[in-house]
Amino acid sequence: MDADVVRAVNDLTSRWVRSLPAGSSVVSGLGLWPLLALLATGADEPGRSELSAAAGVDPTTAATDAVRLIESIEASADLQAALGVWVNENLKLAETFDSVMPAPLVGVLTGNPVVDKPKLDAWAAEHTDDLIRELPLELDQNIQLVLASALLLRTTWMHEFAEQIRRVPDGPWAGSWHWLERTTPELASIEHASANLTVATVAGDADVDVLLGIGQPETARADVLTGLLDALAQPGNGVSGAALIEQGDVGAEVAPGVRIGQTTSSRPEVKLSLPSFSVEAEHDLLASRELFGLNAVTSNPGERGHFSALSPTALRLGQAKQKVLARFFATGFEAAAVTAMAMTRAAMVSRKQRRLEVTLDRPFAFAAVLRESRLPIVAGWIERPTEPGA
Repeated sequence: MDADVVRAVNDLTSRWVRSLPAGSSVVSGLGLWPLLALLATGADEPGRSELSAAAGVDPTTAATDAVRLIESIEASADLQAALGVWVNENLKLAETFDSVMPAPLVGVLTGNPVVDKPKLDAWAAEHTDDLIRELPLELDQNIQLVLASALLLRTTWMHEFAEQIRRVPDGPWAGSWHWLERTTPELASIEHASANLTVATVAGDADVDVLLGIGQPETARADVLTGLLDALAQPGNGVSGAALIEQGDVGAEVAPGVRIGQTTSSRPEVKLSLPSFSVEAEHDLLASRELFGLNAVTSNPGERGHFSALSPTALRLGQAKQKVLARFFATGFEAAAVTAMAMTRAAMVSRKQRRLEVTLDRPFAFAAVLRESRLPIVAGWIERPTEPGA
């Protein structure tokens, strides 16, 4: 897998998590990145530069990079990925369309939501094994082009957790919770990555691990998230678990969330304890359009459009959303994400003229007449509207 692409996806994810509002959430920079890359290749300036900067990619090769990324993911035992593109059957395509959007990815939209929505929802469900059953777009007859990615991750732990009910007596988590706990000899799974961050790695039984990061109580959430991503990109730069276990007396905290304990085992070990969790989120990417390089391509470009490499029809990006979920449980971890974008025709810019605006919002008369003779046929008076709104 291309190291530059991996770095670009990590950078995008890091910027995204720093912008999240308070509360539990989950995002997939990996789900979004291929779509930004495809758009970067197909966009005109200034959107081309904005998108390539947000994706951290050369726009001349971005579409190829996106397809290769998805293909390389397919080699994973635990992770599956798919890209899809659907084009309105009445949209005229540019000669360069196939060089941006590979033909095997492309399907057809009828423009009828009753027909198109079940088809796109079925695609989302198929590629996430029913974890996400709908493409997160509002379909209507104005949509000309849809781009989507789907990700599915399922992994089983090398060492399972025991399940129990645990009561937390005080603090922000006071209450009873479904809790997971396990003990393993894997000291290398713990790293004091920085003064304010501990990273625990939970290994899957194939080719996926899950990293857990905990900071000091006063450490900002964004700093813990980005610190975890930094540790993911550059593992082994901190203090290893093998070194931590030699520091401090029994009962001492030697890193955030890490204390020295005792065991009757014949060798040192790690006891990992945490609540099971399940989190779902839906993100409107246009609410953070600057972050994702979507400012220019969502504006009204007039007659030219933003994507002349895709179509001579003036197009603009009208929707961009992601639906994502993640679950951590005793025997493993699963996650799914569907990211989708929709293009519509750009409104034509026309010259504005003066006009008269007439409003009948009080009682009025009416009459029907023959045009040439001016013979009245019917006439009447409207005291109040007669048809209530639905």
